[in-house]
Amino acid sequence: MKLATLDWALIISFFVIFLIIGIYVSKKAGKDTNEFFLSGRNMPWWLLGISMVATTFAADTPGLVTELVRNNGVSGNWVWWAFLLTGMLTVFFYAKLWRKSGINTDLEFYEIRYSGKAASFLRGFRAIYLGVIFNIITMAGVCLAGAKIANILLGISQGEALLYSSIIVVIYSSLGGLKGVLITDLIQFIIAMVGSIWATIYIINIPEIGGLSNLLAHENVAGKLNILPDFSNTELLITLFIIPFAVQWWSTWYPGAEPGGGGYIAQRMLAAKDEKNATWATLLFNFTHYAVRPWPWILVGLASLVLFPSLESINAAFPGLNPEMQGHDVAYAAMMTYLPAGLIGIVLTSLIAAFMSTISTQLNWGSSYIVNDFYGRFVNQKATEKQKVLVGRISTVLLMLCAALFSFYLKSAKDVFDLLLQIGAGTGLLFILRWFWKRINPYSEIAAMVLSFLIAIFFFINGKLEEPFFELAGHWQLILGVAITTVGWVVVTLLTKPTDKATIDAFEDLIFDKEDKFKNVGFKVLGFFTAVIGTYSFLFATGYYIYGNMTPAVILSVVSLLSAGILIKIWKKIV
Repeated sequence: MKLATLDWALIISFFVIFLIIGIYVSKKAGKDTNEFFLSGRNMPWWLLGISMVATTFAADTPGLVTELVRNNGVSGNWVWWAFLLTGMLTVFFYAKLWRKSGINTDLEFYEIRYSGKAASFLRGFRAIYLGVIFNIITMAGVCLAGAKIANILLGISQGEALLYSSIIVVIYSSLGGLKGVLITDLIQFIIAMVGSIWATIYIINIPEIGGLSNLLAHENVAGKLNILPDFSNTELLITLFIIPFAVQWWSTWYPGAEPGGGGYIAQRMLAAKDEKNATWATLLFNFTHYAVRPWPWILVGLASLVLFPSLESINAAFPGLNPEMQGHDVAYAAMMTYLPAGLIGIVLTSLIAAFMSTISTQLNWGSSYIVNDFYGRFVNQKATEKQKVLVGRISTVLLMLCAALFSFYLKSAKDVFDLLLQIGAGTGLLFILRWFWKRINPYSEIAAMVLSFLIAIFFFINGKLEEPFFELAGHWQLILGVAITTVGWVVVTLLTKPTDKATIDAFEDLIFDKEDKFKNVGFKVLGFFTAVIGTYSFLFATGYYIYGNMTPAVILSVVSLLSAGILIKIWKKIV
């Protein structure tokens, strides 16, 4: 589609603003690694929480939700809604512990929790495994989604889209460090939410849709509205509901939903002013991510079933779309072509903002591992702070380049989602227990990491073969990966020596202040279940208000308010 001058003006203004922010904070960010990667550990909860939300609002997220809705209806979102349990577990049991640790990256955890050469190896290897390999896969999925949007809305190739966007995001990420990322994330989140809500309202009311009531009554949509999966359909029930709740949320490591916290979520908890700000930030993130944000994307996904009822109809409408980019996830971008001048500029700006907020965070987080946990720890222990910042900036550029190139080998947001789930399958329980079970040691973590990765790679390659060795549904692959990896690391734990007592005692003194590690655990459990129920109630109440089903909407609203009241009452016992 052809953009108007106003649209281009909005997009260019957006780029200029973020370049100015990156340049403005670059001097202070370049002072040392504490400033570059943690913003001096003085960030407020609301800025950190919004930054977490902005990061998870990637360019691939609307496409992923649209694909889930088109394939399995609204209930298809349970494959990621179930991760709310993972997030709330971090809020009530781990956010405070991360901030009290005082470390610079979550990988430093290994050398305060474990001892010996195995702990050092684990820290260095995980720095490359997560900061480079896993990070590149994650960013490649975001790059692919951004390229699909650009191909449909701007008519430019994947290479052109990634070249232009990468230059901007690398410049302000490498200059401004985490503080630049946090400030831009705040602006990007506001733009992204305004754009997605405004676009949804406009699309629902275009003549082809005819308003909300007509949309919900349309034959292509009416059967897709159930929030809970069809309990009579055993296969869908297992895939969308039982496995996510029974297995997935506690057993898999996924970016932004790491059991026990980790990655860029941990980075922001470590950058908080104190333990209270770390906990509040993580609570704000989980509530906003799961309860506030999804419905605009869901409604656009439903509307796409009216205008593009099949994959063939999308391909027919956009014959210039690269065959490698075809898929249900492009339906979101396809719906954006119905927007008028001005609004399409805002929406494009919001999608660019979503892309850049995620990529900038992943770049800063990944380079923090490379600098703190690999270069500064093993390559050059005498490196000055300026040398470390320089390495951080160079690694930022290289990570972006690798992610952009790898994106050419991926096909859809769901493919990336499934691959990341499989790579982390079986490791989650270890991350939950390692703070409390003294028997866990570095070999436990090495075994979990190696087993889950090898199993994921095997399934990935097997699925790409013209004649695979065997065919196994994705959810059974996940179950098998979880079972083998979990049994494997538990066996290794029991067969190897635990960490020495002096290291364990020093760790527990640091983290638990010589108090009972299970202090107020009853209040924390109550807070966990209350927050989960309250957040789901708010999410579903919103949906029922949209559907015009007022009775359950009001009941769930009351439940959500009661949950908030209980949390306020017991909060001092939690933080």
